Amino acid sequence: MREKLLRLPKVIDATGYSKSRIYALIKEGAFPAPLKLGDRAVGWRESEIEAWIASRQPSMKNASLSATAESRTAQ
Repeated sequence: MREKLLRLPKVIDATGYSKSRIYALIKEGAFPAPLKLGDRAVGWRESEIEAWIASRQPSMKNASLSATAESRTAQ
């Protein structure tokens, strides 16, 4: 089975990040690098984007739980 490649608009939709934020994260080594498809075209492996999103979810849940606990404490 072939790996599906996502173009930038799909990566933006999947992550919720802007183009500039995605490329800044790539530069920091914190986001999967794209594959060069041609002179002016790149794509990302769908599995790498899905794995990156999945790796972010536990920390997002912890941040959400912390905020909820803090708001309850403040009441």
